[in-house]
Amino acid sequence: MPLRLHRLLPVLAVVMLAMALPPATASTSGGRVDMVSKQPLSYADGHQPPWKTTRRHVSVGERAAKIALEAVGIPYRWGGSSPETGFDCSGLVRWAYGRLGIEVPHSSYALWSSGMPVERDRMKPGDVLVFSGIGHVGLYLGGARMVHAPYSGSHVQVVGLASSNYAQRLVGVRRVTRV
Repeated sequence: MPLRLHRLLPVLAVVMLAMALPPATASTSGGRVDMVSKQPLSYADGHQPPWKTTRRHVSVGERAAKIALEAVGIPYRWGGSSPETGFDCSGLVRWAYGRLGIEVPHSSYALWSSGMPVERDRMKPGDVLVFSGIGHVGLYLGGARMVHAPYSGSHVQVVGLASSNYAQRLVGVRRVTRV
């Protein structure tokens, strides 16, 4: 290879790299700009350009709800708080949040007075649903569904609030907060 061509290879590599990267020129839309027309580049499919995609923040409640779903099918056991021994309703909530390093009470009555009260129309995944008599709780999943450990002889399960009697029995919603 001639010496002159050998010296040009690094320059060519830099030029090719610069062509592959998004231009540094900013636009009012924050995206790439056509260097000739100085107009924002359009995307026919309506998707965000790869350099504009952002990850949505996943809340602690969403993570706890997802963890609680891992327990679906595990038998109900009064006082239970682990997949090995089974779960009661508050034990399921305690276990799910505990896996995230957040300690919550193993008592539906104590859960009723912990965390932050939330209006029904503001429920988010991971919120603790408290039912009449304050003797039963579940974790809200979103989409008018909850995961809970209902009673002896049953298993941890997902139920729709509207398609069960739980919607009418809901007396409060609590949001677990980090202290």
